[in-house]
Amino acid sequence: MRILYHHPLHALSRVARVMLAEKAIPFESVIEKPWERRDEFLRLTPAGDVPVLVEDDGVIVAGGLALIEYLEEAYPDTPLLPREVARRAEVRRIADWFLVKFEREVTENLVGEKLIKRLSGQGHPFAPAIRAGLANIHYHLDYIAFLSERRPWLAGPTFSLADIAAAASLSCLDYIDNVPWDKNPEAKDWYARIKSRPSFRAILADNITGCPPPRHYADLDF
Repeated sequence: MRILYHHPLHALSRVARVMLAEKAIPFESVIEKPWERRDEFLRLTPAGDVPVLVEDDGVIVAGGLALIEYLEEAYPDTPLLPREVARRAEVRRIADWFLVKFEREVTENLVGEKLIKRLSGQGHPFAPAIRAGLANIHYHLDYIAFLSERRPWLAGPTFSLADIAAAASLSCLDYIDNVPWDKNPEAKDWYARIKSRPSFRAILADNITGCPPPRHYADLDF
């Protein structure tokens, strides 16, 4: 059985989990705490970052962006990127927006400060960073609303990696109850459609010991 090493509140890890589920690829889930720097894990990836996939034949795919490309190329039967070059570029642009820009401006400032520091024992939350994250998230929700008002899905007519990347990133924030859904019903409606997909069920079932999610987190009618 292939093994995916991941952390529940890491956006790229969640992208990998949803992609595997969308493509109906069975895998064993192993939660990894990157800050522990386990020797066994470091032998798989000297970088020490999640996610890492170990295939049945021993092939190791390390690094979130590399894993995204690998899954799309190795298992093309359920494509999450369109065939047209220009549309593929648009999917990648939006995925990059959330996995890089949103991560830097929002996730690191909120999930990183409020929860990862607590779990890893890396000190106390930095209040200015939290304030910045809470302010920045509105801009990104507005962008989701802008896109979803003009397209069936974020990058065009079909569900794609762009939607997975955005939903995976937002779901990390929703786990700590830091998404102001009431301020942006368009973004909420889009996210509700993602939550209803079978591939997202494992994400909604996440429950970190000592840090449970809010009641609405797994509710499809939130």
